[in-house]
Amino acid sequence: MTSLSLIGGSPMGVSPLPSWPVNELAALSVEALQKAALSRVEQAWQRCLEVYPQLPCPRVWFDLKGASAGQAHLGRGGLRFNPILLNDNRTAFFDEVIPHEMAHWLVFHLQGGQRLKPHGHEWQSVMRNLFGVAPLVTHRFDIQKAQPAPYSYRCSCRTHQLTGRRHALVVKGRRYRCRHCQQTLVYTA
Repeated sequence: MTSLSLIGGSPMGVSPLPSWPVNELAALSVEALQKAALSRVEQAWQRCLEVYPQLPCPRVWFDLKGASAGQAHLGRGGLRFNPILLNDNRTAFFDEVIPHEMAHWLVFHLQGGQRLKPHGHEWQSVMRNLFGVAPLVTHRFDIQKAQPAPYSYRCSCRTHQLTGRRHALVVKGRRYRCRHCQQTLVYTA
């Protein structure tokens, strides 16, 4: 197990990931964009190898759905990315999301597979000192296109939009109440 103190303050003389040319990203087709994202994951992995040479290269999938931009899926042995959010937020993905998920990948392996707080001190240190990125936990992307069609529910004061997952829970018997009027939400097909 390698100590995370090796990452502190960049004493190794290494610089953060190079910026990806914005004009180059804008012109890419979806297929070419995913290949470029794989290349960016490779760059981030190479950067991590400077700190932890035994780090396995993560596999990569573009199969994530919903509001999440990325996920370090430690059980599957790799990283998952949301292809819709990648396409709509190309520069932010390359500069923030990919390093974010690679930081999770590195911290997990540095700690010998021990699970820590997902966005704890170790992860923040990797984000700042290895990738030169502010350790932001959530993105601010427009998720309208990435979210499945919402299900409309009513109470006495307004209409609510529930996700497919929550709608399925209602079908199984779960009940949701409005935070304002405290009335049980009713599905409006």
